[in-house]
Amino acid sequence: MKKLLYSFLILSSATVFAQTHSAVKFAVANDIVGTVQMFTIRKAVVQSSVTYKNAATLPQNLKKYSFLAQNGLAEVKIKKGYEGLDRLTLAQINQQYNLAPETPVFIEGIEFPDTSVKVYADIVQGNFEVKDHNGKKTLFITHNTQ
Repeated sequence: MKKLLYSFLILSSATVFAQTHSAVKFAVANDIVGTVQMFTIRKAVVQSSVTYKNAATLPQNLKKYSFLAQNGLAEVKIKKGYEGLDRLTLAQINQQYNLAPETPVFIEGIEFPDTSVKVYADIVQGNFEVKDHNGKKTLFITHNTQ
């Protein structure tokens, strides 16, 4: 019986760990969230980039994004003339899925509690799934791995 209980606990903790610890590295440009991979693909629009290793090293202007810094957080400066990349708020995305605008959104396992946060449209290209989370329908966004 103990072996069964221990096996269950190990499996449960591994599942929880996998859901809350994303391998995605996030980036912020002009107060809009994207991913490092997104800016790597669009390197022609990047003027410069600074990566911070953890939340403790973030400058004041990025402190509100400290929840994204578990794998580091990059601050990207975009070249003049390229600032017009498509963006939208998480509240707008929620409304597209008939969810209340204030409902937190999960991107790659990371909870975004503030739905006024703007994200680049490229970050939300992937799989969208409305799931029950703590008794409330919540949007989960993950990228295709193909």
